[in-house]
Amino acid sequence: MLTVPMKIIIAPDSFKESLSATRVAHAIAAGVRRAAPDAHCVLLPMADGGEGTVDAMVAGAAHAEKRCSTVCGPDGVPVQAAWGWLGEGNAVVETAAAAGLGLVAPAQRNALTATTYGVGEHILAAIDAGACRIVLGLGGSATTDGGAGMLQALGVRLLDAQGHELPPGGAALAHLHRLNADGLDPRLAHVQFVLASDVDNPLCGPHGAAAVFGPQKGATPQQVKMLDDTLAHFADVCSQTLRHSGRSPAGPEQPGAGAAGGLGFAALAFLNARFEAGVEVVAQACGLHQAVRGADLLFTGEGRLDDQTLRGKTAAGVARIARGEGVPVVALAGSLACGYQALYDAGIAAAFSLAPGPVDLAYALQHAERLLSDRACDIMRLWLARPRAT
Repeated sequence: MLTVPMKIIIAPDSFKESLSATRVAHAIAAGVRRAAPDAHCVLLPMADGGEGTVDAMVAGAAHAEKRCSTVCGPDGVPVQAAWGWLGEGNAVVETAAAAGLGLVAPAQRNALTATTYGVGEHILAAIDAGACRIVLGLGGSATTDGGAGMLQALGVRLLDAQGHELPPGGAALAHLHRLNADGLDPRLAHVQFVLASDVDNPLCGPHGAAAVFGPQKGATPQQVKMLDDTLAHFADVCSQTLRHSGRSPAGPEQPGAGAAGGLGFAALAFLNARFEAGVEVVAQACGLHQAVRGADLLFTGEGRLDDQTLRGKTAAGVARIARGEGVPVVALAGSLACGYQALYDAGIAAAFSLAPGPVDLAYALQHAERLLSDRACDIMRLWLARPRAT
């Protein structure tokens, strides 16, 4: 009798500042095959709107391709950044590629001046190529400018009381007196925007863009307060402008408005965008729903697992899909933080940290591939040792 090999799905996110999702998937697969050489491994690198979204969606489409454009980086320095052409008028733009935290060294991060201008340039490049539907991934930004830079790149003028254009960054929005949207590229009205995000934060307040994400972008407590105030002012001016033009603007309290340092708000207000869970957008593009059918086990993972993972992160989304097909899920992470056990109720059977013992962060980052492979091998050995039904 022929023996059907085990089908193992490997669908991780990237490990930030360490490994891409593709490299994570290959490392896990290497460990699985060490324990089970005959296993059929299906590698589906995932993302949730942040870093790796373009790679994952391009890999999942038959005739897709990555394209590069030189755009303004978050610190104003030009960067070569990739976006995805998916064919048939579909494109994917990743905020992390043009305005990402990984583009600026930690010591150089400046939450007050970082700009999303390059994201707008990427959108224009996609429209120039013929895009009529754009997935805009909102994770991993270095910015807290409310999407003001993106709007400027798309033709909106942000003016102070003297009629001068505002400089880049969220801090400058304190001087915003009026907004002129007459120059907004008219082609945008014919483009459908889907915002792929892993967060549902509002624009302002204790759960807003500045308060929650500002510190990791270099903002001090005083700067967080300043940025929160400037974002609220920006939202007020935008609302006034849109009402004068007869439109009903999205409010700053809308879930997701605080994504990507407030870029979600600008996209909702000016691009008639709609939000979708980023992991679900990528899963559909990658064919994860079909792939998990008939699988024996699924590996997922990301750099850190905690109680926030349930709020739209890759591991929770992948587990939800696998659970629907009755496939057990194991999650691997660089670290397991407070509240990670809540993931067990969301469909993850077990979660493991990579570290074999006490190690510092530098060691873990440097040796992540080997550690991933070792843990995957250990888990597969345990899986193979389980009692089998007869």
